Formats: sequence, structure tokens, C-alpha cells
Amino acid sequence: MKKINMKKILVTGGCGMIGSNLVKRLVKEGNEVYVIDNLWRGKLEYLNDEKGNSVINLDTHFFNMDLAIADCADELVLKVEYVVHLADIVAGIDYVFNNQGDLYRMNNLINSNVIHSCRKAGKGQLKGFVYVGTACSFPLTRQNSLEVIPLREEELFPAFPESGYGWSKLSGQIETGFLEKEIDIPCSILMFHNVYGIPCDYGERSQVIPALIRKAVYYPKEEFNVWGSGQQGRAFVHVDDVVTALCLTLEKGLGQGTIQIGPPICTSIKEIAELIVKISGKDIDIFYDTTKPEGDKARCADYSKAKKILGWEPQISLEKGLKQQFDWIKQQVEKKQL
Repeated sequence: MKKINMKKILVTGGCGMIGSNLVKRLVKEGNEVYVIDNLWRGKLEYLNDEKGNSVINLDTHFFNMDLAIADCADELVLKVEYVVHLADIVAGIDYVFNNQGDLYRMNNLINSNVIHSCRKAGKGQLKGFVYVGTACSFPLTRQNSLEVIPLREEELFPAFPESGYGWSKLSGQIETGFLEKEIDIPCSILMFHNVYGIPCDYGERSQVIPALIRKAVYYPKEEFNVWGSGQQGRAFVHVDDVVTALCLTLEKGLGQGTIQIGPPICTSIKEIAELIVKISGKDIDIFYDTTKPEGDKARCADYSKAKKILGWEPQISLEKGLKQQFDWIKQQVEKKQL
């Protein structure tokens, strides 16, 4: 018997950090969840509960697919009522800026193919589509100064992202707008600021927080090098807060346009590095490598739209979230060394 309010939901990129946490939350709330992931960064084990069992039936509800291949998701989209599109190609700043053309191409293929599958499914099948964008899509002119003024959704255009990644994600936002008009289903675009948490990739392709935690865990075998001056800052938001925003969007955010998810506080990478050193309990020398790229200088979010429409506000403190992530990565490293 179908549960009241039970939704059939497809999560693309469902084995990544955000996706796996979202899948667990949705399943816990009684929804039927399907997952697509090519396991480039995600892992099947991330879908396991505390007892080590997957929260979905991997034989019937998990699909290892390359969404850059046209039409591959068509049949699966026809099984569900809602699609939450998280899948993309992203990694740390070195990867993003050294692979801009390929990253831009792949993300455009992934986004367009998923949206086209939804377009073909049509209004009679789908009840809603959630696209996940990024604060990297905001204009460089609003992120190239250390003077921090919270970003607002209406500042997206005229467009001028710094990276191919930011452009690719913005293209997906535009096509989501076309989808909403063409088949008349409510869509939502959530623009995430810098998401951190567990489980995560902490290897060579990792983003700044897990990379610095890894260096602290391995120190002194690995030097604690920080890319850039450390003055550059970001609005860091915990994955649990992001998952809450996604769930609220499925409830009351569809059809409400673009909503950014992130705190109004810009935390410098220097502050992050020093906090990680404090958590590690080690006497670590921090080296700032100014020959390396920093990316955007600073950004944070005016999240008033998220508060008004979703009732969302960030809840997890940075220190609490970093301590949780540090302990998890340290545990993973120790497992490998056994």
C-alpha cells in the first residue's frame, strides 16, 4: 500500500557527499528513491546505514550511468515523480582551472541530457524538478574583492563567472528555466555555496576543507601547504543544512525560481586552516603558497529568499562541522594504514 505523501524521487549523483545524505534523509522520511551515479567521486558504501546496509535496494534502485550519454536516463525518469539533479563534474580548484574546457563540456552534456529526459517525460509524469547550481556562477566582478557584500539572486546577470565550471552550471540553470516553461512543471534552482561535511573525497581532487584536513592528519609526512595567501574567503555550509534545504524545496520551493543556500558570513581560508590545526592538536607550521591560484577572492550569501520561502537557515556551526569531518577523515586514514 502506498504511503501517504510518499514520493518517487530520482537523485542524480546520489552516491556523493550531498547525494548520499539526501538519499538517506528521503528514505527515512518514507520516500521511494532511485539513484544514478557513475561513481567518479561517489561510492556505493556512502549509501550504507549505521549497520552497513544500503538504504536502497541496489539491484532495483541504483543505476551506474554516464549521464553524458544522451537518453540514458529516459526510462528511469519515467519511473519517478520528482528529479533532484545533483550530478556534475567538480573537484578542487587545481582540477577546475586545469580542465576548464573538458569540465564545461561534460557538465553541459550531463545537465542537458537529464533535462531533456525530463522534457520527454512531460508534465503528466513529472511533478517537479530541482536543479542544483553553484555560487561560482555569480559574476567575477562581485567576487574579486576582499570587501564582502552578500550576494543576491538578482545579481546573476549580466553573467560573468570566473570559471568554466561556473559557466556550465549557469547554463544548466538557464535550461531548467526553459524546461519549466515548455512542459509546465514547477522547477527550483538551489545555488549552493561551499558545501562541506561527510562522507567526502579527501584525495588529490578534493576541495579545500578535506584537503587541508588530510594534510593535518598526515602532518609532518605531508606538508601543511595552503593554496594562495589565505585571505580569500568563502561561505561554508554544512551538508546537513544543504540536505534540509533540498527537502524543504521538494515541499514548498518548487516553482519559486533561484534560491541560494549559504551563510551570510565569509570565512577566510586562513581561518579555516588555523581552526583545522587547532582541532588536530598538532604543532603545525602553516605555509601559504602564493604561487598557487586562489579562485574568487570572497563571497557569502544573502539567504533572505531561502528564509522567506523555505523557512531555511544554517544550523551547524563551522567548528562543530569541521570537528566531525576531521574525525571522519582521520578514521578513514587509519583504516587504510591497518
